Amino acid sequence: MALAFVFPGQGSQAPGMGRDLATAFPAAREVFQEVDDALKQKLSALMFEGPPEELTLTANAQPALMAHSVAVLRVLETEGKLDLGSKVALVAGHSLGEYSALTAARAFSLTTCARLLRLRGEAMQKATPPGTGAMAALLGADLDQANAICAAAKANPETGKDECVEIANDNGGGQVVISGAKAAVERAVAAAAGHGVKRAMLLPVSAPFHCALMAPAADAMAEALDGAAINTPVVPVVANVTAAKATAPDEIRRLLVQQVTATVRWRECIAAMTGMGVERFVELGAGKVLTGLMKRNAPEAQASAIGTPADVEAFLKTI
Repeated sequence: MALAFVFPGQGSQAPGMGRDLATAFPAAREVFQEVDDALKQKLSALMFEGPPEELTLTANAQPALMAHSVAVLRVLETEGKLDLGSKVALVAGHSLGEYSALTAARAFSLTTCARLLRLRGEAMQKATPPGTGAMAALLGADLDQANAICAAAKANPETGKDECVEIANDNGGGQVVISGAKAAVERAVAAAAGHGVKRAMLLPVSAPFHCALMAPAADAMAEALDGAAINTPVVPVVANVTAAKATAPDEIRRLLVQQVTATVRWRECIAAMTGMGVERFVELGAGKVLTGLMKRNAPEAQASAIGTPADVEAFLKTI
């Protein structure tokens, strides 16, 4: 049974994340210590204890989620002698989770990834003035409905000018997230019911991720990635931007820059992986958001999550 590891994105963080792993396994403690050292910050203390409002800051949440995911993998490798290259067919991650996937597959060193994600989080936060952008979830919507809503909402009725409102995440299972200028996103939410969408709700986010307004952050990441060492991953990574396998370092670098402003094509990523024979998906790290999406998008596949010592023990009995 072909297996894929998937890695969660922002929103899955919560105080206490990784604490039980660190208590139980030296390999997890080593990961958290290396990330702390890379960032010159006791990020692990923030992960284990909070406060939640500080952990939720984009510049903290992104490296924290990566650290937890990679810690789970390192525990599987040390405790279960898991060989990623021979046991796992594909890896993929949702938005920042793609960096976790690349680090798991040894394309990035842990230190390099932590520093890139710190910069990415800071750049995404700075890309738009506070309060000028927004994101919203369209629940019960498909991609065609979401595109129609964005097209209808982009024109500012007062100025006659178009404002940014775009598809940020096509998560599948009736969940599409849109992103852009605050007023345009609000117009989209108001228009959603008229397009047959069950529910539309603004999301509590600090910036409008994965839309054209993130162009300054994409420029910052282009510069940072240009100087970052990227190896050929030991397992192919299914990229958010293309929903296809990426293995060449130059291609990975280019796609990660595009990813900042592009749609996260998660529904298509799942379809691509099942089309390549994956029958089992395991989410590594905090929460179970992707596991829920897997069950809605690929109900015929097995889906589970590993975030705690008990999860590790249960998984290792199955391989």
